[in-house]
Amino acid sequence: MASKETAKKEDDRPVVLSVQHVAKSFRLPTEQATGLKMAFLNWTKGVSGFTEQKVLRDISFEVKQGDFFGIVGRNGSGKSTLLKIISGIYVPDKGTVTVNGKLVSFIELGVGFNPELTGRENVYLNGALLGFTREEIDAMYDDIVDFAELGDFMDQKLKNYSSGMQVRLAFSVAIKAQGDILVLDEVLAVGDEAFQRKCDNFFTDIKKDPTKTVILVTHSMDAVKKYCTNAILIKDGEIIASGDKGDVADRYTLENLKVERKKEQNSEKAEEEKEDEFPLGLSERVPLFRIDPVSSQMLTCRDTFEFDVEYDLKDTSVKEFYIPMSVLDVKRGGVPYDCGVSFKFHESGHHKVHFALPLSLFNDGDFKIIATMRIIPDTDNLKQFDQLAFTSDDNSCYFSVRNPGTRNFAGLLNDQALTIQETGIEDC
Repeated sequence: MASKETAKKEDDRPVVLSVQHVAKSFRLPTEQATGLKMAFLNWTKGVSGFTEQKVLRDISFEVKQGDFFGIVGRNGSGKSTLLKIISGIYVPDKGTVTVNGKLVSFIELGVGFNPELTGRENVYLNGALLGFTREEIDAMYDDIVDFAELGDFMDQKLKNYSSGMQVRLAFSVAIKAQGDILVLDEVLAVGDEAFQRKCDNFFTDIKKDPTKTVILVTHSMDAVKKYCTNAILIKDGEIIASGDKGDVADRYTLENLKVERKKEQNSEKAEEEKEDEFPLGLSERVPLFRIDPVSSQMLTCRDTFEFDVEYDLKDTSVKEFYIPMSVLDVKRGGVPYDCGVSFKFHESGHHKVHFALPLSLFNDGDFKIIATMRIIPDTDNLKQFDQLAFTSDDNSCYFSVRNPGTRNFAGLLNDQALTIQETGIEDC
């Protein structure tokens, strides 16, 4: 009964921000007319002089009072444009934005600050730009100065402040302003380590205040999982994931891995076109060698990651070879797992081998599996070998592990091994 009452109470919270079917486009110049004649010729040719870039396409979501709402997406996805529309800086081409309460926007550090004015004067100037009266700023002033830890410098001109001091003052004005809705864009890395800890404590406290609402744009998925109650993921101006903060953060990680792999593939293909008819790591002897995921690429330590290694060894004179594999830590670097010469093969031709990697030995991280194909005459002397092929970034395989309660810890948890599934080698 208590859980039903709690759910009903949450459902009854008022909506403080409603974004409905918002779209926004910008015109980008393509050909500038230098005179009336050129403008007329462009008009006769149907050249408009600009292209239309659609930044946001039919964005809809609601934020309720007390939410710590995350907005994530890669650079160029439309996040900042959306925040400027919410803040009233831009007007949407279509759709509506309804704000219920006083909204304090902190989109760019130091916007509205004047270097020729003192710190004290800039606090009052910035507060006025945010819509506060002098009396309201008087009431907030001491909290702002205490948080910024700049009490001895408030009567000095801002141009004499260090960059770190300016950041602290600007951020303090935003978060200490007594608004109902706080909009923050990429601000979790401001200031030194001590100031970041103070900001961390502030966000922890504000989450406990049911009357305060925070909208946070960040590239830090740790911040999304730590602070946010729910989130949305924007890609190419559209919402592709919304709701549970963990699901949105994991989807963002996968989107990043896809984009990075695509960049690597394009780079490799360009090199291949220049150097050889075969992709990097392959040859006429082994024209096919790759690793393909079979199971989901976003997992927990309770899961088993399954993948296939497919190869085509044209050299029938090779009677015995090995496929060593390693797991690389994409973000932190290093090789948390290496299976060495565990897998020995005798069959040339086109085959596919199914593998299973138990993930109970892994903590949080993003990983890449790479493989080589080698002839090793003496396994006691691994430095002497004939390399037949290797997987490039194009042909390797990525996966991510996310475990509740283990934040970005690099070590392995126990000692298990990668295994070939009972299906063994499959002819292709």
